[in-house]
Amino acid sequence: MESNVQILLAEDDYYYGNIIKKQLETAGYTVTHCFDGEVAWKKFQRDDFDLCILDVMMPKKDGFTLAQEIRKRNGMIPIIFISSKGLDEDRLQGFRIGGDDYMVKPFSMRELVMRIRVFIRRTLPKDLPSDGIYKIGHVRFNYEEKELSRESSDEVFASLTKKEAKVLKYLVENSNKLVKRDEILLKVWGNSSFFSSRSMDVFITRLRKHFKLESGIELETLHNIGIRLNIPEETESNKGENQQ
Repeated sequence: MESNVQILLAEDDYYYGNIIKKQLETAGYTVTHCFDGEVAWKKFQRDDFDLCILDVMMPKKDGFTLAQEIRKRNGMIPIIFISSKGLDEDRLQGFRIGGDDYMVKPFSMRELVMRIRVFIRRTLPKDLPSDGIYKIGHVRFNYEEKELSRESSDEVFASLTKKEAKVLKYLVENSNKLVKRDEILLKVWGNSSFFSSRSMDVFITRLRKHFKLESGIELETLHNIGIRLNIPEETESNKGENQQ
């Protein structure tokens, strides 16, 4: 599935940027278009993106500088450079500083969409149940809709943020096992910085509140070591039943 994919597009050419934005939205992606690197960096720090498309030549902050800052914060998010500069040295520089791809203008919009699909599929959950729903005790976790509901009534009792859903998914897939903090940080945030670590603590606290009234479900934290999602053994086997 590629629903709810958020793309950051940094392109100072209004006309060309709008063409890219419209093509990607037609393909089903949500696109945030910024006209300079400085605004794009502020957006990246504030919002949650799945892929970045960065023009190399931009005012205030060029694409290479922006990519280096993004990489310090997230080492895993795919970055595609777009540029009218097609020399080998330009391409190599893009890869050296952390880019995953480099496309020279003018390029085929269909090719861009296909390349994005390749990167997104690499980062999508590999073992998501066919209906997108995990079972946690007597709670149903709809990963795509980011909702928790009770099995007995189908009542949705909690709506999750995108990051909360990603953290919970990882914990469910590793339920009843101790998961190291750094492992979660790298999987969900792409880095293990102090900022990301503090953010994770906030999300874990929220998730713990969601399951406070659910019998047998416990989010256990071992200080500075890791986190374990304890689920009753008789229901743990159901977490992947939809994959059968």
